Amino acid sequence: MTVQWSWARFDDLGVHALHDALALRCRVFILEQGPYQDPDGADKHAWHLLGRAQPQGPLLATLRVVDPGVNYAEPSIGRVVCAPEARGSGLGRALVAEGLAQCQRVWPGRPVRISAQAHLQRLYGSLGFATVSDPYLEDDIPHVEMLWSPPPQA
Repeated sequence: MTVQWSWARFDDLGVHALHDALALRCRVFILEQGPYQDPDGADKHAWHLLGRAQPQGPLLATLRVVDPGVNYAEPSIGRVVCAPEARGSGLGRALVAEGLAQCQRVWPGRPVRISAQAHLQRLYGSLGFATVSDPYLEDDIPHVEMLWSPPPQA
């Protein structure tokens, strides 16, 4: 699946892209997983990644990269979501890889922290994240903190 990625800061998203991102997050995080407050103050301090198959096509994937010092000392990736119809295509791996690439463009050499749903530890582990906490409940879903460290400079 070929996806066109676009990055924007919150203030530069535009109302249509913001709507698409929040609608997809709501579809997955609230309708599939149960109610909780999805949009939060961190959205305003983040880069937002949107993935579409065509420029004006439906949103297939999104995540946010929150600035260091907002949720954690490190930059953090969160609200990682793929549309149900795009799952199993490798899009999730590509989405997180693009998120990590953006982190290294904006904050080179910095580690990246995530609060991952515990059942996704293997996926994130395969992308270089290491579990750094015991499991905890976040919005009644088991999570773990995971940390990605950039490869050493040659």
